[in-house]
Amino acid sequence: MQMFREIMHRSPALKFQSRLFSNRSKTQLAKRVIKPTCDVFLNHRGIDTKRTIATLLYDYLSRFNLRPFLDNKTMKPGDKLFEKIDSAIHGCKVGVAMFSPNYCQSYFCLHELALIMETKKKVIPIFCDIKPSQLRVPRNVVSDKKELRRFNWALDEAKNTVGLTFDSNKGNLSEVVTSASEIVIKSLIELENEERLMYKNFSSPNKTPVPLMPTKSILKEY
Repeated sequence: MQMFREIMHRSPALKFQSRLFSNRSKTQLAKRVIKPTCDVFLNHRGIDTKRTIATLLYDYLSRFNLRPFLDNKTMKPGDKLFEKIDSAIHGCKVGVAMFSPNYCQSYFCLHELALIMETKKKVIPIFCDIKPSQLRVPRNVVSDKKELRRFNWALDEAKNTVGLTFDSNKGNLSEVVTSASEIVIKSLIELENEERLMYKNFSSPNKTPVPLMPTKSILKEY
């Protein structure tokens, strides 16, 4: 327990939370709370990962005033399924795709992944009990050729993205959740800095544009 406290003390998550509260006024924080979009979209196959990595990741990120989207946690009775999910993906900054043995059997999982890729979100893949080479769209999931090409393209993009791996037989679930959370938070810090610099350049058209800082330089601030 003491070791866990020490790890949390050193975590960029705490630094992110501290920066969030120290650098924003109450008005800005209020706007953040009521903003309908989410920060992180958790793309997963419920029967494989909802009770494990997906829920743990949701709970971990929520502690730091972030707004992860997880269907059973975020959606309410009466919400339109595609409308709510598509809106969350369009509004998020980072997508976490949790691939698992039954992932590609779900049309919804593949649709979410494709939309995340099409909207050019930062994607963090987690391969849970499956290798990237094993990901393929089954014929019984989609018959439309256009949709099939769309889903295959999205899977190829994910396969070519560096991610995390987790073997439930010998892996440590808390470690992969912590690692994924750290990557998500660092990505949000980087994106927030880039947006701030772009806004500064846009609002000062007569001044020499300020170049975006490299990722390493941004993260050193934290």
